Amino acid sequence: MTSISQAVQSRDVRQLGINPNHWYVVARSGEVTNKPLSVIIWQQAIALYRDSTGKVHALEDRCPHRQVKLSHGQVMGDQLACAYHGWRFNSAGECAAVPSLAANQKLPTCQIRRYPVKEQDGFIWLFPGDETPTVELMGLPEWNHLNYIASVAVINCQAHYSYLIENLMDMYHGHLHQDLQAWAAASLQSIDEDEEHVHAHYTAQSYYKIDKIWSISQLFFPALRRLHPEPLDVSYIYPHWAAKLGNDFQIYCLLCPVNETQTKAYLIHFTSLNAFDKLHKLPVWFRRFIKNNLFNAAKKLLDGLVLQDVQMIEEEQQAYLQNPERRNYELNRALASVQRLMKSQVEGIVPTK
Repeated sequence: MTSISQAVQSRDVRQLGINPNHWYVVARSGEVTNKPLSVIIWQQAIALYRDSTGKVHALEDRCPHRQVKLSHGQVMGDQLACAYHGWRFNSAGECAAVPSLAANQKLPTCQIRRYPVKEQDGFIWLFPGDETPTVELMGLPEWNHLNYIASVAVINCQAHYSYLIENLMDMYHGHLHQDLQAWAAASLQSIDEDEEHVHAHYTAQSYYKIDKIWSISQLFFPALRRLHPEPLDVSYIYPHWAAKLGNDFQIYCLLCPVNETQTKAYLIHFTSLNAFDKLHKLPVWFRRFIKNNLFNAAKKLLDGLVLQDVQMIEEEQQAYLQNPERRNYELNRALASVQRLMKSQVEGIVPTK
């Protein structure tokens, strides 16, 4: 084993921070209005708000006057005003106005941090790093595509983000979900990895096949489901996760790690309608009507999966806190690759196989 490999292996993945030089998802677009929203990305409190044009901005959630939260305040035009004394800050984080300023006083030169932020594919993406963003955000190409029906679930778990990623990459845990699972008999075939990705390729049996006009009803009636073989590909695309089950389902998990023992994430499930050739010939307005009205058709299913997974993930975290030295007996090779990627991203070491 090389010295680099030994160094990587020696670090405790449960105590890792994050690589801030990536785009993270901190909210859904609909959550951000002209009323400030407080979010946290890895111990950094941030205030999100829309200005008078609807553009989203992100500022450090702290008024430098008395150190209270700016998210308690209000948006005044294009500026964010503190609730305490009304000090106002522009989108660059500069103090722009002080109501109590005397005629012989100058505006304070204090400035708070602004964060690069983008609104894309129904979500607010934020870059918490100190560098100028040079990486592209992952995005959700299916979000606005008329051939895909989306459902969204929110994950809130009292656990380090590594537990959630490992859960998502481990397709052997379908036993947990019983009637809710979309797949069975997963078998890991190969792993591809580099400094940004881990791709795990499984074979599996899928319970769903979206090839008939009534196929969507399989989401609601388990008796209609029939097992058939499909490839199951799961990918850790740091810091997020994506999976594809055959040609029918595409799933993403967009992470917002809060701290060492708390993780928020958005799970987005897309059901493909690509198999229906006749549907594609219908007017765009009608296809959009179908897409919008079937939004969250699989939400109940997703919420059930999340509830079961979160229980296990939080139990893993508690067991670790009670005895950090106790080892796991892991058999899934993909998880070792995932841990290498997490460590290398945080420590700047290229993974070695």
